[in-house]
Amino acid sequence: MRGGVFTLLSSALLLAQDAVAIAPDAVSVAGFKAPSWVLRRDGGSNYACKCYPGDYCWPNNGQWQKLNNTVGGNLRVNIPPGAPCYNTFKGPLGDVKTYNKAECDKVTSNWYNEQFQIELPAAGLWTYFTNDTCRPTTTPTDTCTLGYYPVLVIMAKTTAHIQAGINFARENNLRLIIRNTGHDFLGRSVGWGSLVINTHSFQDIKFSDQYRGACNYSGSAVTVGAGVQAFQVLKQANALKPPKIMVTGECATVGVAGGLVQGGGHGPLTNFHGFLADTALQFKVITADGILRTANSKTNADLFWALRGGGPAAFAVIVEATYKTFDDKPSAGLNLDIDTSHTTNATLFWEAVRIFHGYSTHFVDNGLYVYYELGTAGQNLHVHPFVGIGKTPEELQAVLKPMFDDFAKIGIKYTSSAANFNTFYDLYNAMFETEVAGNSALTGGWTIGRKDVEENHPAVISAFQTVLGAGSFMVGHMWSAGHGLPKNQWANSAVNPRFRNVVDKLITIVPIGGNAPLADKAAAQHRLTYVVDAALRNAAPNGCSYINEADPFQPNWQEAFWGDNYPQLLQIRKKWDPEGVFYSVSTPGTEKWEQIETGTRLCLKL
Repeated sequence: MRGGVFTLLSSALLLAQDAVAIAPDAVSVAGFKAPSWVLRRDGGSNYACKCYPGDYCWPNNGQWQKLNNTVGGNLRVNIPPGAPCYNTFKGPLGDVKTYNKAECDKVTSNWYNEQFQIELPAAGLWTYFTNDTCRPTTTPTDTCTLGYYPVLVIMAKTTAHIQAGINFARENNLRLIIRNTGHDFLGRSVGWGSLVINTHSFQDIKFSDQYRGACNYSGSAVTVGAGVQAFQVLKQANALKPPKIMVTGECATVGVAGGLVQGGGHGPLTNFHGFLADTALQFKVITADGILRTANSKTNADLFWALRGGGPAAFAVIVEATYKTFDDKPSAGLNLDIDTSHTTNATLFWEAVRIFHGYSTHFVDNGLYVYYELGTAGQNLHVHPFVGIGKTPEELQAVLKPMFDDFAKIGIKYTSSAANFNTFYDLYNAMFETEVAGNSALTGGWTIGRKDVEENHPAVISAFQTVLGAGSFMVGHMWSAGHGLPKNQWANSAVNPRFRNVVDKLITIVPIGGNAPLADKAAAQHRLTYVVDAALRNAAPNGCSYINEADPFQPNWQEAFWGDNYPQLLQIRKKWDPEGVFYSVSTPGTEKWEQIETGTRLCLKL
């Protein structure tokens, strides 16, 4: 199936697009130069929209053929991952017979495997924003449609392929998506009617003992291609002598040169070195005009600043990134669980949660990173793990002793286990749990400021109870992005200044099927925005929101995501992408953009 159907030249799917309607005069949209807009009316408002299959401006077969030649035959028609389980994929470019039992069995058995989904051309690891279409099934006669998956994919192998894709999308006013791993909670790796540029093949990793570049830095560094994932670079860094480490996310499958750094990039080393964005030394990028550029503190410095936390898929496509690396250290870790096997008394359980979370400032001030889940299985506090980088088990236990003493005072039982490791990398592989793909949910989140814990902690715990009571659950990350980073470096990246005083970053999850009735989806979104996350926002007014793990539809998202940095980011966006070639929900400059007609067409409100 993949050898024929996915190769554009061996299919006839695009031939139907040669018979298009006579094109009307090009629509002029103030401030945007794209030659072809599609006028629509939705909800009483007028819109100018990107071009989609069936529109007069959708490229014809000859144009797609020319693009395919330009990108070395790497343009593919996209078919949803679950299609081999169906007799027919009913796509926007034509029907395709897709049933293949062996392929279906493979997809079904690997559906929840992150790396399997990552290696696919245009899958989203979490399926809500795909419209949850065409999931694996045991009934081949069911209907498989494209849903909100992209229409076509460029499997880019060179920078020239990326440039060609950007130019083609700009010249034809297509919705463009940049995908590396699809590791995204907000659906930014998929999009109805879109063209995707897949950058996952860019796998180069190069280490340097003494980086010499524009930044005032001469230590060790690593340069990675756009497709490199955390587990890949960490493994190679650990093999160096002495072993090195870099700031990455908690999840090992995340790409380290794209959306992670553009959103900021927090992880277990954030206490010591800030965000991944704070460690960036240089980028090679392709901007919306299709030009390959270097961005660092001396060359295109405004772009360099914006790429360091100013918003994913907003300013340019990163093809290569250079980061600082650091000496790895012996580390200790400890797991903690309190659940119904320890107590069924809700009052006692929440008192234990209050004690645990009340020590968040103590934990981060002592250099700990804490990853925890709350309410994933009802009354459940799952801390896996407490991380003490550079600490012995005795030193880690000493930091945690006041918490355990308070647990003893209230008589709460718990399960705990500790371990010691030669390096943090060893701890990372042994103690962080594997995450899964393939589930459907809405994701929100908020952060808890130091002042909120110190002055308003009872309200914070009450907000936690509201979150769980609304059918949601939470994932917490305790760190301080201002703890180990010199204050004179805080403004060097575009991340929200409020993050420097955060001690806990929360992800909230509201389970909902992507194919649920529209009324149910609207109700779930309302519950996330105005019940779940609103409780956290009200209880923690000194917090902020992290663009990669948050509700993009929250009120005043500009302030929540970037604070005082937003006006400058908006001006930089207008400079580098004046035509709106790139789009990512709720990023600088997207105020006038909406996905109308049940979240399909991307349009400018007139």
